[in-house]
Amino acid sequence: MHVKNRYRIFKRSSGIFFIQDNLTGKQESLKTRDKNVAKQLFVARNEAHRQPAMNIQIAQIYLRHSDARLATRTWQDVINQIIEAKSGDTRTRWEYIGKCKDFELIRNRKLIETTAEHFLKTLKDGTTSTNVYLRRLHNYAIGMHWIPWPVLPKRQWPAVVHRERRAITFDEHQKIINREGNLATRAFYQLLWHLGGSQGDIANLRAEDIDWNDRTIAYERQKTGVTSLISFGDEVAEILKTLPQVGQLFPALARIHSRHRAKLFIKRLQTVGVTGVSLHSYRYAWAERARAAGYPERFAMQALGHSSKAVHRAYARKAQVLLPPLEDYERRAKAGTVVPMRSEPAVNVG
Repeated sequence: MHVKNRYRIFKRSSGIFFIQDNLTGKQESLKTRDKNVAKQLFVARNEAHRQPAMNIQIAQIYLRHSDARLATRTWQDVINQIIEAKSGDTRTRWEYIGKCKDFELIRNRKLIETTAEHFLKTLKDGTTSTNVYLRRLHNYAIGMHWIPWPVLPKRQWPAVVHRERRAITFDEHQKIINREGNLATRAFYQLLWHLGGSQGDIANLRAEDIDWNDRTIAYERQKTGVTSLISFGDEVAEILKTLPQVGQLFPALARIHSRHRAKLFIKRLQTVGVTGVSLHSYRYAWAERARAAGYPERFAMQALGHSSKAVHRAYARKAQVLLPPLEDYERRAKAGTVVPMRSEPAVNVG
């Protein structure tokens, strides 16, 4: 029985061969004037349409010839390769991903045998972090030419939706420090409140970072390398006097991973009935308090680091100027005075 071809071939006046999809009418250049080459491409296109399963098998045979490991390489192999190229906290995060149960479905699955359904199931059962790291795995495999085409088309990936973070309130902070029995940990939470630093930066502060003459603390942010410089007042001074005067201020907290510091904080939250916050919420709280107090944005940027998302969010949220009534301007103009703005627009620096 004759099977009708999905595609037909033709040559344009330029001498270049084209094929046309008889179903959609779409035409595509074969980018050749050689009749024999064009015919081979034409036959291959129709055969691929008739027997897609066989087409994949043929493609795999060619690919295995060019890469001996193609037939055995798994997603765990991709993770291991990425880990080898990383260092520090980034390497630690990838090592955690290598053991994370969210990737069990694909961990030992061969790359060439992975389908879009496998990815979609992994994404459905996983979290936002699963979405982020699966994208990175996928892009790495494509970049290394370990898979000939995307497992999941770009437009079919679910959007990465990060949970909205909120600032911790003063009352919540008071509940936490009042319940915290460990003096060093309590001081750690207090400095997070007063300085607004990230948990990693504050946990690794050293006595040498403190300038008692100018009453400033300067440290290089671990995440960005940007130097943060912040002044402190009497309350912070009293806290600092209770901590080591040489070396690390929090030697025990500095030794553990940020993930474990976060777990300790979560356990403390459970004892005081506070939910919806994390250690990073102290950073948002500092920025929002600074904005509410009229603290200039350029000072906030210097204190938290110019790339701080906390500052951007807090200052942009209420950056609009509240215009006074025109009648006030007219009345003040006659009296020769100026009407002040109710709030100042945020100044975007760095």
